[in-house]
Amino acid sequence: MNIKAKTNAISWAFIAVAVIMICAFYFYPMIQALIMSFQSGTGTNLSFVGIDNYTRLLTDSTFIAALKNTFLYLIVQVPIMIVLALFISVLLNDKDLKLKGFFRTAIFLPAVTSLVAYSVIFKYLFGTDGLINLMLLKLNLIAAPIQWITDPFWAKITIIIAITWRWTGYNMIFYLSALQNIDGSIYEAARIDGASSITQFTRITVPLLKPIILFTSITSTIGTLQLFDEVMNITKGGPGNATMTLSQYIYNLSFKYTPDFGYAATVSYAIVILIVIFSILQFKLAGDKNG
Repeated sequence: MNIKAKTNAISWAFIAVAVIMICAFYFYPMIQALIMSFQSGTGTNLSFVGIDNYTRLLTDSTFIAALKNTFLYLIVQVPIMIVLALFISVLLNDKDLKLKGFFRTAIFLPAVTSLVAYSVIFKYLFGTDGLINLMLLKLNLIAAPIQWITDPFWAKITIIIAITWRWTGYNMIFYLSALQNIDGSIYEAARIDGASSITQFTRITVPLLKPIILFTSITSTIGTLQLFDEVMNITKGGPGNATMTLSQYIYNLSFKYTPDFGYAATVSYAIVILIVIFSILQFKLAGDKNG
């Protein structure tokens, strides 16, 4: 065996290990979950039921409630977070701004905190006797404590605030990186032509950041459709099912209710279908020819 063939063999050996691991821990579970979605039964005592699980979704009131909640978080929180992250990144990209490193770190820091830890902190902050209500009462903005956790409307608002606080800084980093790669002469030429800051933002910044905006929109959509930790630790899906998400419903089907792994797999593939649909829509709306 010559040196080139030996080198190729070693290279393929390294690649083979990675491929085997990916297949074993990624593709095999996906295929097994798909097969399981056509089965039903208690625990591991499953039997083939065809598409009954998928038709069951259409009449499952809990699934429909979880779907509505997840969709609400998606259409409300994701646009707010994307716009906020973009606005903050533009502000922090200003060369004349002092303490930029501090502000960037402070805003990004929530993204690296423990999901469980920050969710528990939010639960106490937004409790009936929590710091948020105490501050609002002190400022005479409210006459009585807001039931952030136990009222269906305010519980949803609490979840939206929590996930926005955590993930805005994460998306901001992508925009900052992209902004620093834009040639400053473009803005200089625009200023010479009399373009205002708003015009520069809408005509230069946003179009040049379009690929990054599309990327963050898709990843944020995927993350929101899989939302679990915040809801589980702050409201536990309550009151009632007012804040339950699809991921929490999968957990309940698998570990809280009488275990029905087949139907849980079906709900998980419902999320997969939604992710594919929303990703295609976002590509089409962005005008991406490869979408």
